[in-house]
Amino acid sequence: MTRVLHVLDHSLPLHSGYTFRTRAILTAQAALGLEVRGITGLRHVAPGPDREEAEGLTFHRTRGKAAGPPGLREWREIDLLADAIVALAQDWRPDLLHAHSPALCGKAALIAGKRLGIPVVYEIRAFWEDAAVSNGTGREGSLKYRLTRALEDHVVAGADAVVTICQGLKDDLVARGVAADKISLSPNGVDLDLFGAAAPADPALAASIGLKPGPVIGFIGSFYDYEGLDDLIAAMPLLIAREPAAQLLLVGGGPMEAALRAQAAASSAADAIHFTGRVPHSEVERYYALIDVLAFPRKRSRLTELVTPLKPLEAMAQGRLVAASDVGGHRELITDGVTGTLFAPDDPAACAAALAGLLADRAQWEARRAAGRAHVAARHDWAANVHRYQDVYQAALGRSVHSRNAAAA
Repeated sequence: MTRVLHVLDHSLPLHSGYTFRTRAILTAQAALGLEVRGITGLRHVAPGPDREEAEGLTFHRTRGKAAGPPGLREWREIDLLADAIVALAQDWRPDLLHAHSPALCGKAALIAGKRLGIPVVYEIRAFWEDAAVSNGTGREGSLKYRLTRALEDHVVAGADAVVTICQGLKDDLVARGVAADKISLSPNGVDLDLFGAAAPADPALAASIGLKPGPVIGFIGSFYDYEGLDDLIAAMPLLIAREPAAQLLLVGGGPMEAALRAQAAASSAADAIHFTGRVPHSEVERYYALIDVLAFPRKRSRLTELVTPLKPLEAMAQGRLVAASDVGGHRELITDGVTGTLFAPDDPAACAAALAGLLADRAQWEARRAAGRAHVAARHDWAANVHRYQDVYQAALGRSVHSRNAAAA
């Protein structure tokens, strides 16, 4: 039985899109008969034991402190994680290391893999230098940006196999000179056993939020600038001019929450815009059930052009209509007019027009919902997608054996 140690930035019991993808991968791999565990670096800051069980999965923690100026601090993080991987491997002997971005995890896995003599698969979920730019914590072309990108390239070159979550990331790596046949795709997915049945709408919950009869546009997720929620709020007066009963429900929180609340309060559509704050993940399906159209107005950037988000897939799985900005990450997931509606990014008027058109075309709602659900079941169900890793692992293990035999000769 193959043992795989996943090397992670953070994990359950923390909740994030990152940890939910990890949960889906490990749970599906365990169901296939693989032995899987995870190990996190210093950036998993939640309190807990050195070995922690969460939702039936086992995670090990790296301990220590990485002080010092930027650059040196990150290298100390890498060294501590590499040492923790090697120490764990003395008792629980993995056959393969599967590191997940950021590149700090990948570099630690390369160091540990070389010391242990086992192969390394590196999975890129996003280019973290681009994520920093989109989050407002970095600047494209800065020294930190270039160093992060260089480390990413180094890890990709050293890994036995590379996985990306979407075609956009793969194409970017190929343009940098990485061989296409070294890179496999494992797209974002939904565990339909956990997240595949739409809950009935709860009138009491709707009333507690202040929702009135009428169509509800919604967003559920983190409030980052690149999500374009300011454009969605700006679109509401234009939408209400055409659909007077339309309302907006924003579920979640994040760095932009205060600014978005202030923008909404100053809007002529203020009475139609509702915030819930963050809600427990176990309650999310109840909020999906209140929403007719999930809107994803992401702004155009390198991150949104290259990376596919998870939320539109969750919305389709829940039988919700989807409207999203026409950026590369959305185009990989949504067929305009079939599984969703696409509109020009960074354009509140285009967003409002697309939403108004969708709300007016109720005769097509059921067909859209069915098409979206079928798309997720066919191409983004983790029960099926997890098989993609089997071929990647076998190829990496085969290359590792060949390399060891060649070195011995």
